[in-house]
Amino acid sequence: MTKTENEKKRLREQAADEENGGAQPITEDGDMPQKKFYRSRAHCNPLSHNDTFSYPASCSDMDWSDHYPNLKPSGSGKKVAPTVLDIGCGFGGLTVALATLLPQQTILGLEIRAKVTEYVRLRIMAHRKENPGEFQNVSVCRSNTMKFMPNFFERSSLEKIFFCFPDPHFKKKNHPRRIVSDRLLSEYAYFLKPGSGRLYCITDVEDLHNWHLKHCRPHPLFRELSKEEMDADPCVQAMYNETEEGKKVERAGTNKYYAVYERIASDDQPNAGFITAENFFEGGQFGVEECD
Repeated sequence: MTKTENEKKRLREQAADEENGGAQPITEDGDMPQKKFYRSRAHCNPLSHNDTFSYPASCSDMDWSDHYPNLKPSGSGKKVAPTVLDIGCGFGGLTVALATLLPQQTILGLEIRAKVTEYVRLRIMAHRKENPGEFQNVSVCRSNTMKFMPNFFERSSLEKIFFCFPDPHFKKKNHPRRIVSDRLLSEYAYFLKPGSGRLYCITDVEDLHNWHLKHCRPHPLFRELSKEEMDADPCVQAMYNETEEGKKVERAGTNKYYAVYERIASDDQPNAGFITAENFFEGGQFGVEECD
């Protein structure tokens, strides 16, 4: 077999390995995984139907005890459930950092790629083994959050949601794949606690940052935090420094753009998020023009 044929065979095997979820090599639970064995394609179409995900029929059916086996509920009658989400967690840098930064919260990393999810799971298991009694409040789950969040999480159950360096989907035809949109923002507002829940966004793509501002600022259920408020939030510093992608951007010397939005209390805007006769059609929508 020639050198060219060997190279083609290696590439075919690599592609097949990525397609089947990466069965090799296997890292034992408790051992720290090597990232080079869990590389995966950076981009994924969240709107495609070419993969299957396990999810409960209802959020009330979801049992999180397998994810947090040694974590006890905070009150009687309550079940252990995530309160902080790192959506698109990648290799879990921020997810793991939040476990120690927010010890009273229950952290969950969500990732759509199978191989990367397995890497984060093994990483968390290794941290638990090396630090007995610690990292019990963090886990990871493979899911497509653009489709299945209502199957996992209850209303007003989340304290924080992080979107760190999401896929920019540069082409205009792919903008519906972006993780921040008007429809999805209303969904995130449903899950965040009114008056305290926060949505964190950071990217190194200025165009995507402007997209976040364009959709988040006018949304009736969110208000943008001031620079002083963001500086007082330790999670902003963690978001800025702890992700693998953020460290890569730091090494490259390019800019990071971020903003934080707080879920407003329902009393601040009684009709926020609800359709009424007055707001069903707004000026500029569907050809509607305001008349004097």
